[in-house]
Parts: sequence; structure tokens; C-alpha cells
Amino acid sequence: MDEKVLLNHFKDRLQRDVLLSRFTTSRVGGPARYFISAESASQLAEDVGFLWEHNIPLLVLGSGANLLISDAGLDAVVVHNQAKLITVDLEGETPTITAESGAILTSVARKAAEHGLSGLEWASTVPGTVGGAVYGNAGAFGSNTHASLVLVEILHRTKGYLSLTSEEMGYAYRSSALKRQPGEAVILRAFFVVKPGDPALIESTMREFSEHRRASQPTGPSTGSTFKNPPGDFAGRLIEAAGLKGTRIGGVAISELHGNFFINDGTATAQDYYDLIQLVKKTVFEQFSVSLETEIEIIGDWPSR
Repeated sequence: MDEKVLLNHFKDRLQRDVLLSRFTTSRVGGPARYFISAESASQLAEDVGFLWEHNIPLLVLGSGANLLISDAGLDAVVVHNQAKLITVDLEGETPTITAESGAILTSVARKAAEHGLSGLEWASTVPGTVGGAVYGNAGAFGSNTHASLVLVEILHRTKGYLSLTSEEMGYAYRSSALKRQPGEAVILRAFFVVKPGDPALIESTMREFSEHRRASQPTGPSTGSTFKNPPGDFAGRLIEAAGLKGTRIGGVAISELHGNFFINDGTATAQDYYDLIQLVKKTVFEQFSVSLETEIEIIGDWPSR
């Protein structure tokens, strides 16, 4: 990486050696060699396009959920996605909500509720950004991004600007065509289908979902759900059945409330998380012959043990 090239283009926007634990929900992760913030979808596209053009390694970082970055950090440019504009269109045949990819998904659900629009209640308790939800087909309470998305605008590394329908995203459980080809595209904005609803019922449903989430999932720094649910089962159930609730490595422990959440007590390292993930995978496979697959993305270099 030629720092002069970066400085000449980004000027005072370019920061060095920024600790990424400040920007992840687990509060772990080493430094980014370089760090910039993109404040709009157009700036995000321009920044990423420039870095691709110069073959400079990069990571687009949203809320930092569903992500584990190594303690060694990243020898790359981390682009912090702060493109958060949310707009509501009530003029067409059907109402739509457009959100830039850095917008927090819960904020989009709340904006819909404020306009008496139904269809995004499921998203009202899902952490993370719109970009992360579109990328990983986030879901909860019987619905998901696939069901709610109308269109997504992306910048593709080789194909340029594209608009993809929900069907063209190739969605599967917690997966998409983009997630299966990481680094090839950046999500700019998404269009969600909504419909007029009863404001009182929308609020009641969102409150019910929130209460359920608080009762069933722990608070505290974590990556979110660590593992995907295997077909016909639940990762949390398998982890509990394996006797692993409460298991600790360093500063991170498996929640006593929900086995699929690993909580940082404030002293954890990314390596603690990584080692605990490996222990859980090994133990569950030995006991139940089930290979758990991580829902979170694991990024960076990890010492072999």
C-alpha cells in the first residue's frame, strides 16, 4: 500500500492505526492500518471504487455486529460505513422505505412504525446495519430480509453499479450471493416493501418482540448469534446439551441465558473468542456429530494452536 496515494486522495479523512474494538459489538479487534469514514452512499461508492482501482485491500465496516476481527488487526483500509439516510415514499402504488446501507436496521423499522407502515416489525430488535442485513439475510420472528427487500443497489468490483431484486440476491438461510463471494461488491442502499397498517398493532407487535428478545437473549458485548442453526435444530440447544453454558476462555464466556451468545466481561481478546468457538465446535461434533457453522464472519490472521 502506498500511503502517499491514500493521503493524496483522502487527505485529512485518512486515519492511521485505529483500534477496531471501538467499532465492534464484541468490543474486541486489533488496529486497522488505515481508517476512513464514508458519510453517504455516494461517498461510500467513490471510496470503495478508488481502493479497488488501486488494488488496495479494504474492509467495509458497519455496526461491527456478526464480526470477529483478530487481535493482530488488519493491514488494510477499513471504510466505516456511516451512510444512514432513511426515506419514506408514500406516493407510489405501494409505499416503500429506502435506506442507505449504514443505517441501523432497528431505525428503519422504527421509521416504518412512525408512518403506520407494517412489514418490518421483525427487524425492530435485530442489531446491525441495513447493509449487514441485506448481505447476510438477517431475520427474526418468522421473517427475514429476503421477504422484505424489493431492490438493492450495489457497486460491483467488475460490473459497476447494479440493481438487484430480492430473488437475484440468491438468498438462503443467513446467506446471499454477495456473502458467498466476499469482497466483490459493496451494498449502497436497499428498498423495502411495506404496507399501511394499524399503528397500535404495529407498536404492540414490536413491543412484544422486544420483550421476548430481552427475556431470551443476554445483554453485554458480544458478536451476536455465534453459530447458524443446523437444519432441524438450534445451535443454542446443542451447546446447552453439550454442557457448555458458562464455559469461559479468558474474558469471554458462553451466556447462561442463551448458549449461542458469547459475552465479553470487558477483558476479552479476539483470540479468546476464537478459541472458545473452536472448543464449542469440537465438543458439539464429538457429542452429537453435528458440524456447527459460524454465523459471524471471522477476519484476519489467527495463531495456530
